[in-house]
Amino acid sequence: MTDFTLDCFMESGNAYKVALMLELSSADWAPRRVAFFTGQTRLPEFREMNIMGEVPVMAHHKVDGDVVLSQSGAILDYLSREFDRFGPANEHERREILRWMFWDNHKLTSYVATYRFMSLFQKKTDDPVTQFFHARAVNAFKVLDAHLAGRDFVVSGHPTIPDLSLCGYLFWPDQIGMDLTAYPNIAAWLDRIAALPGYKRPEELMPSGMDPATATA
Repeated sequence: MTDFTLDCFMESGNAYKVALMLELSSADWAPRRVAFFTGQTRLPEFREMNIMGEVPVMAHHKVDGDVVLSQSGAILDYLSREFDRFGPANEHERREILRWMFWDNHKLTSYVATYRFMSLFQKKTDDPVTQFFHARAVNAFKVLDAHLAGRDFVVSGHPTIPDLSLCGYLFWPDQIGMDLTAYPNIAAWLDRIAALPGYKRPEELMPSGMDPATATA
């Protein structure tokens, strides 16, 4: 058995955040496919594991029993402490890490992920609600791009867990309605993340959550 099992699917940017952290940390881990698009997260067995009905869910298999965690931000914080990687160098960085993790969950990922789901998977591109989410995502892109001006990474001169959290959906620019040429600081930052030793794209790390019939529908 591996040290870590990650319940995930490659279309999930939130799952990708954790998979990327595990891979960059050279963890002994394995993905476990979640058939999201055919409703696995709504099943009682999955809700017993995570009442929120969401991925990712990570199990750390320890001698004295499994530690099971959900929510990507909480998992990234846990892994940062476990591996002593991508964490703060001082109290100021700790506060900045929290600030940007909370901002990502509230102002970036929440809008980007919802827009992508509605436009790409539900085919509701012209829905006013979809367009509202995209407008909010664009505002977040502008904030992040301005913050990254003159910076290599979000909090410090080295990558920390907010970098891995914030980038979760941004490697799919076409799917989130993002013209990277309009955000040169984000584009350069994503290139720096992709250059980290061990970096892999989501499709290299996780199986698809689509069944063949769903994928061709």
